[in-house]
Amino acid sequence: MAKVHALPQVDSSSSSSYISSKPETFTIWMKSLVMQTNGCTVYNENGDVVYRVDNYDKKGSDEVYLMDLRGNVLFTILTRKLFLSRRWRGYKSDGFLKLRNQKPYFQVQNTEIFQGNLSCRITVRSREAPESCHYKLEALAGKLAFKITSSNGEIVAEAKRKQSSSGVLLGDDVLTLVVEPHVDHSFIIGLVTVYGLMHHKL
Repeated sequence: MAKVHALPQVDSSSSSSYISSKPETFTIWMKSLVMQTNGCTVYNENGDVVYRVDNYDKKGSDEVYLMDLRGNVLFTILTRKLFLSRRWRGYKSDGFLKLRNQKPYFQVQNTEIFQGNLSCRITVRSREAPESCHYKLEALAGKLAFKITSSNGEIVAEAKRKQSSSGVLLGDDVLTLVVEPHVDHSFIIGLVTVYGLMHHKL
């Protein structure tokens, strides 16, 4: 049975937020644990499952759920189709909530859809911060490699194709994700989920 890696939890009155004081490394496999479904599975450094997405609908579904191992919904992610692009909104969730009157915790929108380079603007609005803050997601070399930077250009998370201990590259749907200290892991995995939707992996 897979175990959940214990991480410090903050703001227990809202959805689970996982933050550590040191960099954390995760392995992302763009496959669901449930056979015959789309999704992704996230493992911690001990090889334990900590997050999962199981999409029982077709790939690119307009509504997916990021969950912990126990099936608790951490983020509900909705896709809104615009004329020339798409917009993704992430809602913090304590279970399957009615989202009609809620404001999204984060929103992702393509900013370079004509240049051929995938770049996205991320806007975050939290209860703790009266003003919204911004991040940028940029594709790197490789199908799914990317980095997330803050508004001042600092890298907060980066994903690259995973290598074995002997240096052999694994499949292009297996990534190593490094999240910097004091960054909410569940928020970053929510962005990973959006990135997978963009590439029709989920």
